Amino acid sequence: MTHVIVVGGGPAGLSAALFTAKNGLETTVFDTDETWMHKAHLFNYPGIGSIDGSVYMETLRDQVDDFDVDRRQGTAVERVTTTDDGFSVETTEGSETADYVVFATGADRSLATDLGCETTAEDVVDVDVTMETSVADAYATGAVVRVEEWQAVIAAGDGAAAALNILSKEKGEHYHDFDVPADADALFDSLIDA
Repeated sequence: MTHVIVVGGGPAGLSAALFTAKNGLETTVFDTDETWMHKAHLFNYPGIGSIDGSVYMETLRDQVDDFDVDRRQGTAVERVTTTDDGFSVETTEGSETADYVVFATGADRSLATDLGCETTAEDVVDVDVTMETSVADAYATGAVVRVEEWQAVIAAGDGAAAALNILSKEKGEHYHDFDVPADADALFDSLIDA
């Protein structure tokens, strides 16, 4: 099964994980819980009038957990390298392999740059519109790709763009994650029965 490793568990990383796991890809998130969301209060997130950032993060985590994301809370990634088959991700607890990696590490760009991802003149990780870096199958999302344009909605959108591109590659055609009410009811029922 295709394995996606997401490094970072803020809005960008969890958004990417949600879409990949929901659509059948094995997904692991390594998260040290250093997200800026713990210092935030959201008044501008579509569909949410007002929510504390930590409460919002609990909701996101619960949502990805419902889709069986392997969320490794408190596990730091120390290094990511390319292999013949994808990537090796070395953590404080060992090493894992992945077909795709998504960097959602906030303003810390070191893992991506150490992998060889190109940066812009502003010293952020350079990505295309799908959030793919110069290293094939490595993606970067959220603050890691933005100069002082940090916002939860933007970060979540970046994560979704990365996930949709990964899914498009895996399915061999443009992929759209768009549920209709009948699908939503069936999906909800399957989660309740699990």
